[in-house]
Amino acid sequence: MVTGAAVGVGFGGLYLLGLLAGDDDVPAGTRVSGVDIGGLSRSQAREKLDGSLGGAWSEPVKVRVGDSTATIHPSAAGLALDSEETVARAAQAGSDPFTVIGRLFTSGDREVDPVVRVDETKARATLARMAKTHDRKAREGAITFHGGEPVPVKPVTGQSLDVDGALRTLASVVPGRTAEPVRLPVRTTNPRVGAAEVNRAMKEFATPAMSAPVTLTTSGRKIEISPATLGKHLTMKPDKTNRLTPALDGTGLLADPAVAGPLTQATDKAVNAKLRLDGERVVVASDGKPGQEVTAEAVQEAVLPLLTRAGTARTAAVATEKVEPKLTRDNVGRLGIKEKMSSFTVNFEPAPYRVTNIGRAAELINGSVVLPGETWSLNRTVGERTEANGFVEGIIINGDQFEKAAGGGVSAVATTVFNAVFFAGVKPVEYRAHSFYIERYPEGREATVAWGSLDLKFRNDSGNAIYIDARATDTSVTVTFLGTKKYDSVEAVKGPRTNVKQPGTRKGSGEKCVPQTPLEGFDVAVDQVFKNDGKEVKRETFKTRYVPRDEVTCD
Repeated sequence: MVTGAAVGVGFGGLYLLGLLAGDDDVPAGTRVSGVDIGGLSRSQAREKLDGSLGGAWSEPVKVRVGDSTATIHPSAAGLALDSEETVARAAQAGSDPFTVIGRLFTSGDREVDPVVRVDETKARATLARMAKTHDRKAREGAITFHGGEPVPVKPVTGQSLDVDGALRTLASVVPGRTAEPVRLPVRTTNPRVGAAEVNRAMKEFATPAMSAPVTLTTSGRKIEISPATLGKHLTMKPDKTNRLTPALDGTGLLADPAVAGPLTQATDKAVNAKLRLDGERVVVASDGKPGQEVTAEAVQEAVLPLLTRAGTARTAAVATEKVEPKLTRDNVGRLGIKEKMSSFTVNFEPAPYRVTNIGRAAELINGSVVLPGETWSLNRTVGERTEANGFVEGIIINGDQFEKAAGGGVSAVATTVFNAVFFAGVKPVEYRAHSFYIERYPEGREATVAWGSLDLKFRNDSGNAIYIDARATDTSVTVTFLGTKKYDSVEAVKGPRTNVKQPGTRKGSGEKCVPQTPLEGFDVAVDQVFKNDGKEVKRETFKTRYVPRDEVTCD
């Protein structure tokens, strides 16, 4: 007990002696990020730290986020030196008994980390903005096909900034103390399909697939399909094991003009029965005939195995199936085609291109059968307006000006069909009026089409099948819908022209320029009024805005 008391007194005495020997607030030898504040009072230490280190937090700091660099302004991000807390910790860290006694026997320096004050709201907002710029989703390795060539897509590792980790990292950094960017932590996401799988798929499938055409045979005819055509309908997608697997869109390939045209010549399509009106009665003009057609599934089954073969092994027969027509003499009644639903005629000034193009479009539309619930498309029915499809160059409206292009005049057919749809009371799905008004069409009740960009579509919501009769002369085109009326009558009520704007004058140039006369622009509304038993049961409004038709003179 005596010995213990003596030891206790000795330890306490050494501690007291140490306190008396180092009576400064901040112990001697104390440094903060290289700044010596040892032996200073707390206020002196704070002043020295603010002068030596405080300004650093107003300077930009380079940071690295994954494989890219950026800059953060600490003060704008809510980061600043807390000199008061730093000095307090430095003083407190030097006041424990062991440290005080230790200073009696050593003279080494002591490094204290600076304390950073963090405005968490500002800091997180800054890091969130940085994340928007530098975060990226993982990109899977893939293979696409362009112009008959396979194109490998390099996989990319995804990354996202770890905001909590980045906040801790920035709070421990003294700006300007290192030339190297401060690395902020990120979370990474590896792609499921890597470079090795892309290389395998290129070697084993994609490159052989595009190496040469494939040839299909049917009914004694050969149909060659080029790599460029194949590539438009070929994809490679990862399966459940992340292995890139080829898929061929048989429907798209079958509809491609490069395939559809030759196949039409090699097969006999089913022919629908032809109908006509005998007074008010629908009669069969000629019966339908079954045909032999190639299905999308048959094309897929025939083509896919050929793509990894070479030479003559890239040829195979494609199966055909017997296809019954939609409409025959026997099922006209069951389909509900019994009366005229609507009919509309558009007259036009005769011109060779109009006569040809309008007549050809009417020929292709005539006899269309639209079953209940189906959507009919003018572009799909008529096809691309090319010379091979029976069309010639004419005048179209491109934007707000006449110009020469293939298929000019088909808008007269589109307008006629639109009005047949309107007065039959079935549902238009896609349509658009011309940009400026054309005098031969009814205001607000007309439509234009463009291959690949603008279509005219309607859905048959009448509850029965619809037969489309389309006929053209050298000066007119008439479209009649046969089926079962959904309403007793459908009427059009046109409102006045509003928001009238006057045309301007400008000069055109180039080979495609066509002179045009001026006409005002305006807005117009047309009400579609549905009636049963002489009473209105529903009303819908079609609103159209026409731009002014400027006067154009051509060089």
